[in-house]
Amino acid sequence: MATVELRFSAQPEHVRTARLVAAAVARRAGVDEAVLDEVRLAVGEACSRAVGLHRSHGIAAPVSVVLIEEEKSFSIEVGDEVPGPGAEPEPGGSAEAPATRGATPGVGLDGPDSDGEDEMGLAVISGLVDDVEVRSGANGGVIRMSWPKTPVTVLP
Repeated sequence: MATVELRFSAQPEHVRTARLVAAAVARRAGVDEAVLDEVRLAVGEACSRAVGLHRSHGIAAPVSVVLIEEEKSFSIEVGDEVPGPGAEPEPGGSAEAPATRGATPGVGLDGPDSDGEDEMGLAVISGLVDDVEVRSGANGGVIRMSWPKTPVTVLP
């Protein structure tokens, strides 16, 4: 399993770099060429959302993007450090609560903590990616998106 990690300051101008890196790594991992635009758009939406959350909550920590190549799939995790609503950090720990900012595409997107942009961003991501998981806890949130890899054809 190959992994690439990218961290960038919560500035909108860095989102384009994250999109380019994600597309390049996805291509190298074997994601179908026809899907690369979806990868770019989804990563752009997820990173823009994380940047917006950091900026609106005054968080100086960087946004993280983890690109994971597995045997049959390629996954991208975009993380922010904005605590979920009602999440209280455990002493010295990482309280990871089930999603409160939209656990699955189309579910929980209109919660009281979601503003219009957040809701729209999650809706766009769920429209672009079939396999999406959104988690939120005391230490922040993560959007995990996965795409199947194109099987390699071996010629005799």
